[in-house]
Amino acid sequence: MSQAWDQGLQPQPVHMTLAGWLRAGLRAVPLALVTFGCLAVLLLIRLFERPLCGVHRPVTPFITQFVCWSAFRIMGIKHRVTGEVMKKHGAVVANHGSWLDIFALNVSKRIYFVSKSEVADWPGIGLLARATGTVFINRDRREAQAQKQMFQDRLKAGHKLLFFPEGTSTDGQRVLPFKSTLFAAFLTDELKDILWIQPVSVLYTAPNGEDVRFYGWWGDMGFGSHLKKILAARRQGRVDVVYHPPVRIADFSCRKSLAKHLERVIRDAVLPQLTAGS
Repeated sequence: MSQAWDQGLQPQPVHMTLAGWLRAGLRAVPLALVTFGCLAVLLLIRLFERPLCGVHRPVTPFITQFVCWSAFRIMGIKHRVTGEVMKKHGAVVANHGSWLDIFALNVSKRIYFVSKSEVADWPGIGLLARATGTVFINRDRREAQAQKQMFQDRLKAGHKLLFFPEGTSTDGQRVLPFKSTLFAAFLTDELKDILWIQPVSVLYTAPNGEDVRFYGWWGDMGFGSHLKKILAARRQGRVDVVYHPPVRIADFSCRKSLAKHLERVIRDAVLPQLTAGS
C-alpha cells in the first residue's frame, strides 16, 4: 500500500519471548478450532441455504457473528459498542485500521463486507471471506456497471453491505479521505429514496505500555506476524465500535457530498479519542 501518510512510518519489530510463544499457542489453538470448526458447519448449512433461499442468508450470518464474538474473548481484547445499530434498509461505512475491524463490526450487526478482489485469493482469509458472503470488487472500469448491478441486487435483498471508503487500512491513528466512487451505486433512481447509510467509527486502545498503533495493520505488514504479536501479548487493550445516526441517501445531491459527510462524522469521533489518549 503506497499512501502519502505512511511514508517513513515503520511498525515496531516483534520480539517473541518463550512466555509469548506459550500465550500465542494457548490462544491460537481454540481460535483455530472455533473459526474453522464453525466454517465447516457454515459450509454444510450453505449446501441447503443457497438453493432454498438464493441470495438470502437466514442462518449462516449468525454463525459468523458467533465466531467474531468468540475471537475477542479468546484473544482477551475488550469489545464495547455504543450507539444504535441501524434497522433501516441500507449500507454501512467505517474507518479501516486493522484486519480486526472485520471481527469488531460483525459482532453486533449482520453485515457483508465489500472488499478488493485480491482478498479472495489470500490463503485462509480468502476462503473465510467467500464463505461469509463478501462482495469482491475489481478496479477495472470495464466491470464497473456489472459491479454496480451486483451492489443493487444485494441491497435490494436486504443485505447490509459494509464499505471501507478509505481504500486501505491504516495504523488506526487517523482517518484518510474517503473515496466517493463506490457511493455512486446508492444514488440510482431506484435506490436513493429507499436506502440509508450508517457511519461507524472503530477505535482501538492499545494495551498499557504498548505503542498506540499496536492494533493497526498497514503497509507491508504480514497478517501472520501481526496475528502472532496480538496472540502473544501479555496484556490486551480494547476496541470501541461507535454507531452514528444513519443518513438518508436522498438528502444528498451527489456521491461526493455524501462521502464528505460520512467521513466528517467518523473522523470527529476518532480524533477526540486520539487526543485524549495522547
